[in-house]
Amino acid sequence: MLKKAIIPAAGSGTRFLPLTKAQPKEMLPIIDTPTIQYVIEEALAADIQDILIVTGRGKRVIEDHFDHSFELESQLKQKGKMELLEQVQQIATLANIHYIRQKNQNGLGDAIMYGERHVSNEPFAVLLGDSVNTGPKPCIAQLADIHYRFGASVIAVQEVPPDKVHRYGIIKGKRIEKDLYLIEDLIEKPDPAEAPSNLAIAGRYVFNPEIFGFLHQTPPGKNGEIQITDAIRKMIKKNAVFAYKFEGKRYDIGNKIEFLKTNIDFAMMRKEFKDDILDYLRDVVARYDKAVKSQ
Repeated sequence: MLKKAIIPAAGSGTRFLPLTKAQPKEMLPIIDTPTIQYVIEEALAADIQDILIVTGRGKRVIEDHFDHSFELESQLKQKGKMELLEQVQQIATLANIHYIRQKNQNGLGDAIMYGERHVSNEPFAVLLGDSVNTGPKPCIAQLADIHYRFGASVIAVQEVPPDKVHRYGIIKGKRIEKDLYLIEDLIEKPDPAEAPSNLAIAGRYVFNPEIFGFLHQTPPGKNGEIQITDAIRKMIKKNAVFAYKFEGKRYDIGNKIEFLKTNIDFAMMRKEFKDDILDYLRDVVARYDKAVKSQ
């Protein structure tokens, strides 16, 4: 049973500047909830209670969000806003959350290595802090099921359009079951003409602790960063690693267009917003069509 998770959240979020100059990208709101809270709730839904968040400079607000705010709680209580009080108190007791600071931004692989002592000699989950998933079952729980069956490390993948493979790490794999692949190679952001598939790494992993040995053997690559894909490439030469095309949808909050789409989709999932959003979108489309026809 998976008990521990690492959430890397030390990136600078340059694609969202100037907003992320003082606001961590992991705290970008999806309606009224920070992205990273959805990530933690995904881990909790998979019965993972012990979470290490790898932060960096300017990320203290993440710690504050998951802590008690006694002044705010007192104000809400005095004003009789008990439903809101319950919500903010619940956030502070979601899970057993620990923090460690990545001293230098040396890549995702380096950030994961900061969790080596935390996970000790146990299998563990990695959930990137700038993406969320929806589906009938938490993505990380689906990966855990594969891990339990085979005892191997497994990563989540999703199909992406061929013209977008250059944005992602892409796997080459041998299909062994429906939606399950034995990884033969990984290529980081390949040219579309050279991509071995359109199965992109989707920001969720379950690793056996042996990954740390391969990370320690992995030299810095582009921009001086230690890439987790390079360590996995080393690992697949000695150990089976699987890729699972999970059931559900991934939302990449690190991408501005996807961030906007995410907020629309999540608004459509909420009864109090759905009708107003639909009416507004219909109005936007009508006004756009009218403007195009008048040109």
